[in-house]
Amino acid sequence: MGIVLGPNRYGKAEVRLVRVVREDAVHHEITDLNVSIALSGDLAATHLAGDNANVLPTDTMRGLAYSFARDQPVGEIEEFALRLARHLVDAYDPVDTARVRVHAYPWERIAAADGPHPHAWSRGAGTRYVGVVCGPGGTQVVSGLEDVTVLKSTGSEFHGFLTDRYTTLRPTDDRILATSVRARWRHTGDGGDWGPSFERARATLLRVFADTHSLSLQQTLYAMGEAVLAEQEGLAEARFALPNKHHFLVDLEPYGQDNPGVVYHAADRPYGLIEGSVLREDAPPALLELPW
Repeated sequence: MGIVLGPNRYGKAEVRLVRVVREDAVHHEITDLNVSIALSGDLAATHLAGDNANVLPTDTMRGLAYSFARDQPVGEIEEFALRLARHLVDAYDPVDTARVRVHAYPWERIAAADGPHPHAWSRGAGTRYVGVVCGPGGTQVVSGLEDVTVLKSTGSEFHGFLTDRYTTLRPTDDRILATSVRARWRHTGDGGDWGPSFERARATLLRVFADTHSLSLQQTLYAMGEAVLAEQEGLAEARFALPNKHHFLVDLEPYGQDNPGVVYHAADRPYGLIEGSVLREDAPPALLELPW
């Protein structure tokens, strides 16, 4: 039985990059990114013989990210990731596939006496995401968001589940439902109105979470994915990872008090983790692996 080299890739992870646009002496705009690059291709020699002739140093990838950010405005993060991925495949012959992932961190202007401050910010909520794969099979773009924490204080039930002697959870027809949304949606093409598409998807996810009378977080997950795909024909698939941020009623009897759904303990761990995807029946196959 022989031994062979399996699938492999390498790259530079988490290049922190902040770009400042100085419109004048005091009014600025900022873009705050975390960029990760991974390459694959003709790399057997470096693994088997230590021959690095086909290896692009990861330091070069870091330099590319900074240089591309200096060269022109970042624009939508989908556009920035596509520019990097296409350059990496086109410029370096040994590279056949480039994966670029970008997280964009939101900043909100601090309020000043006469309106939003021109060059001071506070960190906003949630993180925008894009993953791009550029390879022999074509190009794939996945947009998304994460760290968007949502909660509804009613409109959620959980009952009718399997039980045995290890089950201590009581059924409920009224509970707090909270999660930190991690969502990804796969585009059918590699060109689009990225910014408005992201804003529509984000608004849809939040609206459906709020409006769906939930019998389980799984049901809510499907409703969110179904709505995003129904509202945007250019999306083929939506994937989610939803941790259930449990809120348990506190027993106040030792203090001589009742607790009719007033005081809760917010538990951070352990937590239920609900994952799933929703896709069109005629969705084209994903190229390579979906970047998450």
